[in-house]
Amino acid sequence: MGNTDSKLNFRKAVIQLTTKTQPVEATDDAFWDQFWADSATSVQDVFALVPAAEIRAVREESPSNLATLCYKAVEKLVQGAESGCPTEKEKQMVLNCSRMLTRILPYIFEDQDWRGFFWSTIPGAGRAGMDDMEDEDEGARPLAESLLLALADLLFCPEFTVQSHKRGRPESVEDMQALDSCEYIWEAGVGFAQSPPLNYIHDLNRSELLRLLLTCFSEAMYLPPTAENSLLNPWVSFFCSAENRHALPLFTSLLNVVCAYDPVGYGIPYNHLLFSDYREQLVEQAVQILIVSLEHEGRPPSPVSMEEQDSVGPNNLFVNYLSRIHREEDYDFVLKGLARLLTNPLTQTYLPNSTKKIQFHQELLVLFWKLCDFNKKFLFFVLKSSDVLDILVPILFYLNDARADQSRVGLMHIGVFILLLLSGERNFGVRLNKPYSLHVPMDIPVFTGTHADLLIVVFHKIITSGHQRLQPLYDCLLTIVVNVSPYLKSLSMVAANKLLHLLEAFSTNWFLFSAPQNHHLSFFLLEAFNNIIQYQFDGNCNLVYAIIRKRNVFHQLANLPSDAATIQKALQRKRKSPNAISRTSSQETVSMEGSRPAVPAEPGTLKASLVAIPDIDKLTEKSQVSEDGTMIAVPPAEYPQTPEHSAAAGASDTESISGRDTEDVFYTEAEMARRRVSSSSSSVSHWNPKPDWVLSWKSKLPLQTIMRLLQVLVPQVEKICIDKGLTDESEILKFLQHGTLVGLLPVPHPILIRKYQANAGTAMWFRTYMWGVIYLRNVDPPIWYDTDVRLFEIQRM
Repeated sequence: MGNTDSKLNFRKAVIQLTTKTQPVEATDDAFWDQFWADSATSVQDVFALVPAAEIRAVREESPSNLATLCYKAVEKLVQGAESGCPTEKEKQMVLNCSRMLTRILPYIFEDQDWRGFFWSTIPGAGRAGMDDMEDEDEGARPLAESLLLALADLLFCPEFTVQSHKRGRPESVEDMQALDSCEYIWEAGVGFAQSPPLNYIHDLNRSELLRLLLTCFSEAMYLPPTAENSLLNPWVSFFCSAENRHALPLFTSLLNVVCAYDPVGYGIPYNHLLFSDYREQLVEQAVQILIVSLEHEGRPPSPVSMEEQDSVGPNNLFVNYLSRIHREEDYDFVLKGLARLLTNPLTQTYLPNSTKKIQFHQELLVLFWKLCDFNKKFLFFVLKSSDVLDILVPILFYLNDARADQSRVGLMHIGVFILLLLSGERNFGVRLNKPYSLHVPMDIPVFTGTHADLLIVVFHKIITSGHQRLQPLYDCLLTIVVNVSPYLKSLSMVAANKLLHLLEAFSTNWFLFSAPQNHHLSFFLLEAFNNIIQYQFDGNCNLVYAIIRKRNVFHQLANLPSDAATIQKALQRKRKSPNAISRTSSQETVSMEGSRPAVPAEPGTLKASLVAIPDIDKLTEKSQVSEDGTMIAVPPAEYPQTPEHSAAAGASDTESISGRDTEDVFYTEAEMARRRVSSSSSSVSHWNPKPDWVLSWKSKLPLQTIMRLLQVLVPQVEKICIDKGLTDESEILKFLQHGTLVGLLPVPHPILIRKYQANAGTAMWFRTYMWGVIYLRNVDPPIWYDTDVRLFEIQRM
């Protein structure tokens, strides 16, 4: 009964607030306490009892009352942080205030005129009463800063969010200001050895406070993705600055809670159905707070400040601490934790639904990305052993699983970005030679081979049976293949055939001529074949055999017609059948046992739009591998075989929209699609390839090595077949295995690696992707639902 009464009283208070036209004085505690004094309102209740329309009405019609409500709620949190919440009543009041602020903040952020409110020093309501209440030293603090510092204190509040170390009587309140929060880190791991006992009440309280913290940080969602908005988030900057004395223990607590989490628990089937897992909710919020806090610094205003910044490291202490983690055992703890969580949704058991499957793999991938990006030593640690494969396999699983689902296009991008980053390091290519023996159920052909084969087979599947919106990723996928190709000791027949099928599809006349950059894909594949032939010929008889069998593809490329009539004929054919790639002729085989086909999103699925990614030449920089294995950066103009700039003659129409010269113009994917459609529908007038354009890049096709190989080996293989009457592949493969081309091939070219490089375009892509994921994942309560978000659009599939 009491529960219903308290909800009723709370609802009455909300109605009073929305109907009062006169400002309520800040000193009228009897009125304001109605919003947080009662104990029975859960966060779901608050969302139900405070409707959006009423918050907006107060904002428009009695702004001073909304201002006072925010101010009073923050004041209660500050008082709780100072007293340490010794009583149950105070703890409850802190939770109720944080729920109320979580509900209101998005409506403050969506209105441009209100956005500065939390950063103003004098709250805009009932000033008369406030001056007496404010301490002298706190007088100048903006409301946002008071709120963030109170939250940081409350996250290390004994008997509320952490275990008390005092064994004394309950009334011995620990002095909150003297408390050393480094002794109260939430979980063992990086920089902390003791694992405190699990306490689900503490986990729940931490989750409530972190939810409010995430809501504070979400102001970023209400700014459109433009260059001037690519600056830092003021909430994050302050919270992660030296002003927050708990920055180090909080960063460590969040990281350790995530990396120590084991969703399977004690290995008891169905245990997640018996015990409600409070830790999971905390882990989700912790990883979301981490990824939005780890922000790249903005552009430093002057060269002087840049030097100063380098000497002390980044101002954002979360980034600073992350970049300084250096102990091997810490790297091991983080990597094993992330690998365990990323692999969790893949685990197959014989009992259906018997193990818990986590849902926050996208946030984990962003966290892994940020770890590698901010801490290069961590990246090298990951690649030092075959542990990197424990990250690779789940990523390939997610890519393969999401390839037909347009609502998961962001997941496809982050997976490919991570592989692009890893592929820039030699060790990644070397690690791929490890045999693949796991049997993760994937909807791909069965094969026996290495992790490199797995990567190629999955990439082939994405290109040939993914949806159209993945086309911008083809360059990235093939760049990864090129980067690892010099190190692949022996491809399986399945993978070799897949690569040749891609070349076959990408080198047809109509595909080469139908868009200004399509020929790049053939260049990438030829470069990969050349790397394998020149550097790994001995173990790759399967690939050599596949090249011999498909030799007509290379001859056709070498003799590509460039006269205007043929070009027009090819483009006419394209208009009849605009499907990108032939899905047949790739000898589809039986899929792995236990796998499910990749399926499109169910109708009604919500998705967040993304900004378009920069072109591959903006995304990467070229490095040449020298004799001793070190990398030397290649200046853009030097390398002759780059397909990138050879299209210049006819590409002027598309250059500017592909993000090439306009680094800071961010188009949403929808705009890019519209631009693509408008350019393809009017493609007759727009894109008109000329013979001299075809000749400009045809002359650069790197075919010499392959042509020489065919010239030497084809007559030998034909002779064997005639002499021995062979029709059996195995004999030919045996011959190729023992053959050699030493001294017969052109001088090996230097290995060229395209390494990922950060830029404004990818930084904005990450921001929109990350917040889009967080928006869609926080549905209970739906914190941002139906508010005027500007960073992305929410679309229904």
